[in-house]
Amino acid sequence: MEQLKLAAQLREKAGVRGVLSKFRLEGIIPAVVYGLKKPPEQIAVPEKEMLSLLKHGANAVLKLQYTGKEDNVIIKEVQRHVVSDKVIHVDFHRISLTEKITVKVHVKIVGEAFGVKTEGGLLEHAMRDFTVLCLPTDIPKEIEVGIADLKLGEAIRVKDIKHDKVEILDDPNHIIVSIVAPKEEVVETPVAAAGAAAGAAAAEPEIVAGKGKKEEEGAEGAAKPGAKPAAGAAAKSGEKKAEPKK
Repeated sequence: MEQLKLAAQLREKAGVRGVLSKFRLEGIIPAVVYGLKKPPEQIAVPEKEMLSLLKHGANAVLKLQYTGKEDNVIIKEVQRHVVSDKVIHVDFHRISLTEKITVKVHVKIVGEAFGVKTEGGLLEHAMRDFTVLCLPTDIPKEIEVGIADLKLGEAIRVKDIKHDKVEILDDPNHIIVSIVAPKEEVVETPVAAAGAAAGAAAAEPEIVAGKGKKEEEGAEGAAKPGAKPAAGAAAKSGEKKAEPKK
């Protein structure tokens, strides 16, 4: 593995806001280097060189040179401006090239799964990084996971991945990627709206056809107070039954 180099300079008046702002305007990034039971050093690195090194990945092993000193380091943390996204500070961690360290390595999915291409399944990518233990010079940029033979209902777990130079520390049963059946879309009935409509319908009075007409007809058949009876009615009321002769 090729080791990259980065020249730095010691930083005076560390932490003074005006000094830090001046550094950044001049294209210099404030930084700190620590680890291996050595005292931390406040340093500054050229922005242009730093941005170029970041393209090699977060786990690139660097040889940091400053004021007669030299440290093997990895980039521990990069702070960026919330608006401009410019790098405003970098943390470097000292390492020994002969001692294993724990780092995060990106998971790269390779291929198109049979379960997606042929069986209509959906790919679920559950893990994006592995936590690995290895020598600094053996840190891979990424670990590939091939999924071409993965069928519907199947999954690849951590225990299925083998790598010659790194030990994966994550739970062996943790699912990395799986192929699942697509969920059927369920159209929900608007129960509340239907219930409201039913309640409104129940609240309306039932109209019986012809009922009003019958009531009007009954009213017309009733005799009005003080009205003279009809001729037929009068004749009928004045009739007397003939008494049988003795």
